[in-house]
Amino acid sequence: MIKLRSAMVLPLVAALAAACSKTPEPTATSAPEPPATNTGATPAPTTQAPKPAHPGGQQAVGAELAWDAPASFESAPNPNAMRKATYKIKRAAGDTEDAELSVSQAGGSVDANITRWVGQFSQKSDDSPKRADLKVNDIKVAVVEIKGTFAGSGMPGMPAGEPKSSYAMLGAIAETPSGDLWFFKLTGPEKTVTGARADFDKLVNSLRLK
Repeated sequence: MIKLRSAMVLPLVAALAAACSKTPEPTATSAPEPPATNTGATPAPTTQAPKPAHPGGQQAVGAELAWDAPASFESAPNPNAMRKATYKIKRAAGDTEDAELSVSQAGGSVDANITRWVGQFSQKSDDSPKRADLKVNDIKVAVVEIKGTFAGSGMPGMPAGEPKSSYAMLGAIAETPSGDLWFFKLTGPEKTVTGARADFDKLVNSLRLK
């Protein structure tokens, strides 16, 4: 009887020993996802696009007037404090000098200043002077064209310069509603001035109050 019990117990002990000898497989665990990080990047600030330049070339502004200078009118330094603006116009083929457009303010009446301009020319052509009166954006403008021998100066009271034949002047006097007079005076060799007439007219037609 004792032998039978021993025979039954031995297999059971062997089975338990075999079960204990097996190493349990590790349980797979998923690695935790890294937390979302804030890069701290700040969105680029929104900037306004630059406004396009006024068409037609350079824009100039005076005390009360603004105008557009054509691209062919090259801005130059003002020779004195009375000048509001100065432009150079390249000479035409065959001419020996460039033309100059001066912008200034002065007193007196429109008619008196035109008479002064005409007096700066001698041996005027038969069709000189020509005058046209117009209105541009509520501004009265008198435009005059003179051709002949130029011996005048740019400023009243200054001595006359050396006479220059075959010269021309395109002048415009703009009168603001407040009564101020603005002078736009283009002087130079006749061929150069005549060639700049279209651009001069564009400038005059662009005159406007600020």
